Amino acid sequence: MRRSRVFAILIPAVFLASPLAAQFPNSPVIPGVRVGGSANVHPIGHLQLDSAHKTADITIEQELSRPYAYIAHRLVPSGIEIISIKDPSKPVLLWKWFVENAELHKGAGALNPIYLKSHGRYYLTNAYQFQAGGPDTDLGASVWDVTGLPDTSKIKEIARIKDPDHPGGFHESQSYKHSNGQALLFTQASAPFASVWDIDQVAAAGKGDPKTGLVGLVPIPVTDSQATPNGMRAASYHDFYIAYDAATHQDKFYGAGQGGYYVYDVTDLKNPKLLTSVTGVSGMQRGHTFMADPTGRYAWAETEYQYAPLRVFDLKPGLDGTVKTISRPIGAWNADWRDLAHNFEIRWPYVFISAYEDGLQIVNMMDPTNPYTVGFYNTCECPHNWVNTNGDRNIFDGAWGVQVRNADGLIVISDIQTGFWAFKMEGFDGWNGHQWGMPNISGAQDWDNGPDGAPKPGKVS
Repeated sequence: MRRSRVFAILIPAVFLASPLAAQFPNSPVIPGVRVGGSANVHPIGHLQLDSAHKTADITIEQELSRPYAYIAHRLVPSGIEIISIKDPSKPVLLWKWFVENAELHKGAGALNPIYLKSHGRYYLTNAYQFQAGGPDTDLGASVWDVTGLPDTSKIKEIARIKDPDHPGGFHESQSYKHSNGQALLFTQASAPFASVWDIDQVAAAGKGDPKTGLVGLVPIPVTDSQATPNGMRAASYHDFYIAYDAATHQDKFYGAGQGGYYVYDVTDLKNPKLLTSVTGVSGMQRGHTFMADPTGRYAWAETEYQYAPLRVFDLKPGLDGTVKTISRPIGAWNADWRDLAHNFEIRWPYVFISAYEDGLQIVNMMDPTNPYTVGFYNTCECPHNWVNTNGDRNIFDGAWGVQVRNADGLIVISDIQTGFWAFKMEGFDGWNGHQWGMPNISGAQDWDNGPDGAPKPGKVS
């Protein structure tokens, strides 16, 4: 396996006072702790949250006039926090909310905040996974209208999305501006499909029928007996990425879950069509995260176990019909062979990675067969395989989620141990795909204009 090459000064150029040291002032210095980062990555803001080991995923609004980041607060109490980054060097906790009777709930709880915009309104959702033995096992997500921010008194919970037929909630969710004009929320379910919700219909229904707004299902093409060798784990998705393909004029769903990774055409939400798959890959039984570059050809994939690198796949043979499924990566990357990278965002040619123990990692994928590191920062401030604040010894601590604001290149991280971080990388002052000769496609949605190159609703392409 090719080890990462580093195109940056490896001696940390910036050292801040350790949030862990502040959290545990009477504790000895942890041997092997990693702090600081490469000279080209600058931490410009940090906020230690009162949720050590309970910080989960993060999202950020893309409009500079709405400087808000949202972080899920998992376990007990489960909820969500809103952070103002009007001045990124001085992030401020604006608002937080926790589910009622939080101590009675079981399971992972709140994991995944997402924001959407439609018809001038801004919506915040938060996905949950509550287990049997406590309340709200059928609760998938809460929905708030946050149009009135920064006035937190105007935040209003307008709906709760539930799925009583498939208890266990939504582990992950993702928003997408469809080429037909709909503002959609895709959610994972404890079932062999991903659910698709129209946020306008959800908002109009309010707290009435909790399944109003369900406009589509994207199946996972494996059976329960195929899910694991003994068939004990139900077939389902873990998470997904949805993007418009400017070349084929298709809305595409990239799903990671049991058996591997799957690409669907979801232009017609009522009739999703499987286009290709990545299965039978050595070392992969279950996909975790899957995201394609702006062209839709090269995809990065993660699977959740120690030592697993992020793998890069060329989807073209599958999309062309040359092969039935893709089973061999063309490239791979890991910050440290002993560790595991978690979530990531692609802004070609860069991949921004929240890499657990290895914090923020930034990789160049211009040559997808040979991705290499161009910058990093250690947000976890922990040694390898340390005993964390929950008393566990594992490598699943540190940077959980990462997002990039395209307008100015601001990078934000949610870290399980140390909270919220904001960064800038030298030379990266924003992203627009056209500046690189690419479609302007990424995880950031253009809520006002829709996908890049897509025909506007009511017009003929």
